[in-house]
Amino acid sequence: MTEPHTGTPAPSTAAALLRALTGGLVMATALGVGTALGPVGADALGLTGFAARVLPGALVTALAVPLVLLLLRRGRRPPAWLGFGGAGASLRALLTGVGVTAAAAALVLGAGTAAGMLRWSRIEPAALAGFILSNGVVAFLLEALPEETTLRGYAWTSLRTRFGAAVSALGTTAVFLLVPGASTVVGAATAQLVGGDPEPIGFAPDGQNPVDYLILLTVFGLTLVAARTAVGRAPLWAAIGTHLTFLTVNRIALEGDRRGAGWHSEQTTPDAVLLVPAYLLLAIAGFAVCRRVARRRGAEPRHGAEPPRAVAERPEHPAPRA
Repeated sequence: MTEPHTGTPAPSTAAALLRALTGGLVMATALGVGTALGPVGADALGLTGFAARVLPGALVTALAVPLVLLLLRRGRRPPAWLGFGGAGASLRALLTGVGVTAAAAALVLGAGTAAGMLRWSRIEPAALAGFILSNGVVAFLLEALPEETTLRGYAWTSLRTRFGAAVSALGTTAVFLLVPGASTVVGAATAQLVGGDPEPIGFAPDGQNPVDYLILLTVFGLTLVAARTAVGRAPLWAAIGTHLTFLTVNRIALEGDRRGAGWHSEQTTPDAVLLVPAYLLLAIAGFAVCRRVARRRGAEPRHGAEPPRAVAERPEHPAPRA
């Protein structure tokens, strides 16, 4: 059995697992180093406000994406192997991720509001627009682009060359769960080296219940895999769009008051926390519909939603490409 687009033999189980873990290690290292060096660099450069917030994200992307591209080059694989594509296909995939996730959030949060679980503040249009734009840039560089490239890109595709859909989805999500804790270790070590203030080492952010955080992260990780497999071309951009929308919706709805987002909600019942995983589950269902539509239109990618190892063995495989 060989991999599509490369003509190379499918990796062993150990090799596929090692590659997936390498993707997680790249992300954890980039996130830890970037978030530790960012504040130090901002202070040294005299940056404040938006510029100071962007710098850590720029560092994370500058570390994570080139490292993954280097891994691809060593393995003689093109960037399309990760799920990237042309401009038009990328835009359509991005809008699919944004649209499905935003629609699911609107339906579930709207239902929660109608049921009295949420109470919303008055909208400040200018502040809200400014927050969406600035948060989008920071979230894209700090989280969405590097995490999707390393995890739903490199890690998921590495697993998919060896395993079926369910194992690959669960394996990628397991690696995703390891990244936050590992990044805090890297970040603390980096801060010590550069004389910064190390953040606490731990799995969950301060103030969040670790079990609740683990459950939410698991559902979110599976949602991102569903987005990654929902469209036929440039599918990684669907996961990036989902990631960005999730972060934007939650930061407005749940943290908008302290983030100055211009709009926020108040939870009137403890059960309101269930609305977030609920809209993610609805988004998973929406992406399943998108994937079915893509299949019917014959837009399934050779190396995207379609499992690489499902390709029959035959002598006329494509020639290797650098």
